[in-house]
Amino acid sequence: MAKQKISELQTERKRFKPVLPAVLKNGPRSVKPKFGKATKSVSDYETVQRLFPNTYGMPMVNLGKGKNPAVSKKIIKAGVVLSGGQAPGGHNVIAGLFDGLKKANSKNKLIGFLGGPSGILDNKWKEITASFIDVYRNTGGFDIIQSGRTKIETPEQFEQTKKNLMDNKIDALVIIGGDDSNTNAALLAEYFKKEGVNISIIGVPKTIDGDLKNEQIEASFGFDTATKIYSELVGNVCRDVNSARKYWHFIRLMGRSASHITLEVGLKTQPNIVLIGEEVIANKMTLSQVVDYITGIVVKRAEAKKKFGVILVPEGLIEFIPEMKELISSLNDVLAENEGQLNSMSGINEKKDFIYTKLPENLASLMKSLPDTISSQLMIDRDPHGNVQVSQIETEKLLIAMVKTKLAGLKKEGKYTGKFSAINHFFGYEGRCGAPSNFDANYTYALGYNSAVLALNGLTGYLSSVKKLVEKSSMWECGGVPLTMMMNIERRKGKEKPVIKKALVDLNGVPFKTLLKNRDTWAETESYLYPGPIQYFGPYSVTDMTTVTLRYE
Repeated sequence: MAKQKISELQTERKRFKPVLPAVLKNGPRSVKPKFGKATKSVSDYETVQRLFPNTYGMPMVNLGKGKNPAVSKKIIKAGVVLSGGQAPGGHNVIAGLFDGLKKANSKNKLIGFLGGPSGILDNKWKEITASFIDVYRNTGGFDIIQSGRTKIETPEQFEQTKKNLMDNKIDALVIIGGDDSNTNAALLAEYFKKEGVNISIIGVPKTIDGDLKNEQIEASFGFDTATKIYSELVGNVCRDVNSARKYWHFIRLMGRSASHITLEVGLKTQPNIVLIGEEVIANKMTLSQVVDYITGIVVKRAEAKKKFGVILVPEGLIEFIPEMKELISSLNDVLAENEGQLNSMSGINEKKDFIYTKLPENLASLMKSLPDTISSQLMIDRDPHGNVQVSQIETEKLLIAMVKTKLAGLKKEGKYTGKFSAINHFFGYEGRCGAPSNFDANYTYALGYNSAVLALNGLTGYLSSVKKLVEKSSMWECGGVPLTMMMNIERRKGKEKPVIKKALVDLNGVPFKTLLKNRDTWAETESYLYPGPIQYFGPYSVTDMTTVTLRYE
């Protein structure tokens, strides 16, 4: 087989050596866990405790320097799995985990389950060796063992997981994932405790969306790199629009359940309009009010002879608009209840006319007001559970169409004389597998190494935690957060389920207040910033800078 060619940048990045936090620098034998007070869940205390009787209330863990020769005396075999969507730095988590295990005892082994959690259920894996992992150090993507979105949730799946892990003599399993994946990790830790199975389950916080964070988890990995990639693209568009001065660019950014990405990119690039879903729902804005807000700025800029601008739209905006959320919920019910009758209809218009009769009058009127393409997407694009796939709705196109209609009305009234030409973009997958920034390369390596230390000490039901992230990586603090500590109860598919609470944009936080303070100026001026591409070489202030959000927080 021919040797795979790699790019010039990848050749240089292979030489990059992540800097470990000082507490981990001398290896697992020089690290001792220090236990804090008992913890409790973020809410729904009694329910979460009832669901997790064996793992609820565990103490916080901080790693400190100290002799710990016991971790080297036992040979362990660990498994690792990548779960959910990709995020820059996943390969370095596995590299850090591998190095931590080998530093404790060269006979320790690491295997990677292939294709996500389904690899555990199907018993598909490969051993991670030194020569194998070295090719993937400091690279983007999850292609080392691939990822998947299978959930381990049925009694049969839990039993199969136990069987396959025990058959492979696995002592610890590290699950690299977001809130849903780490909820799964918590359920597995609880299940193994209940079954008397001595397998450590350790989670690692991953998601570019930035919604897996709290007081203990300052950032999920991949957010830094992804937002730097999007910021470069948005900055390029800002420079283009400031050069051509004839288009409005509507840019939808990934991050369905929270607007962290949009806020971070907005602060980095300072475009004319930054929509924040959490603000929209807090103010109970209708779709029409959102359109009026955008239109008002377009008109004001046109009066100053500026027929151009840049607007950022969070991917999940539609779900944050209360009336749209209500429409989607009602649609889900109506489509499910009338599936047979709808399947017998041939055309989309016939189906829409039928649906209008089944929806409450106000929601039917709202749906009729939407552009045809959007109302059709609401009808056609369904997930396997029959629900609307909100992330597939082209919200930026919806806003363009409605702003155009609004401006046409204003023109007839003589209140607008400008010309509105719009271009739409969606930046999403471009950011998920980028080569990790120096920050993410260091952070993910530390998270992986830290998870090895937690597993070597026999801890289970913990999320790998690395804090003080605005400091140099050598000064970061390491430890573990009980997964149950981050739990609350949500209603999903008609049932109450324990889930790790998503972190939404804090409207009282400094990052959002900074946007609020500047948005009127940005709306009327060209205060654009041009961050440029990620810098891997050069002055520390550029190569290792954190996100604006993290600095402000």
